[in-house]
Amino acid sequence: MDKIVNREVISILVDNRYNVLSRVVSLFGRRGFNIESLTVSATNNPDISRVTVVFNGTEQALHQIITQTEKLEVVRDIFTLDIENSLYRELLLAKIECDKHDRSALKEIVDIYRGKIVDLHKDSIIVELTGPPEKLDAFMEMINCYNIVEICRTGITGISRGVTTKDI
Repeated sequence: MDKIVNREVISILVDNRYNVLSRVVSLFGRRGFNIESLTVSATNNPDISRVTVVFNGTEQALHQIITQTEKLEVVRDIFTLDIENSLYRELLLAKIECDKHDRSALKEIVDIYRGKIVDLHKDSIIVELTGPPEKLDAFMEMINCYNIVEICRTGITGISRGVTTKDI
């Protein structure tokens, strides 16, 4: 029987100390998990940071990585951010080659996706776009007929919906 591989997003609350990220990431690597996206941010408590990890795995793999990660003494809490009860966001910066003839069409696409042109040069523009990963993927699909000079994506960050939170 084939095992179903899902895209998993987990949030890990860790002590805000040196070498913590390295310890968490190396645990994933030692267990054979490839991290697709990784973000780290401050929380409302200066002693705690939030690590958001996206990876592909089975239910068994998810259970294994959560169990192993919980054992690290620097981990305060770990939980899955399921898509129905969470919000995911990502930031995209895209440098697109364009001349005066392309600018109008590109601006129209950027406006449709509610992005911003944050830099304008005579031969290029830089676009900033935030939203769910699917929105950014769709934007990339729309602009792939232009010469994309450079792309930078932050990776997913997420938070669970509602009042029931994993407060720190």
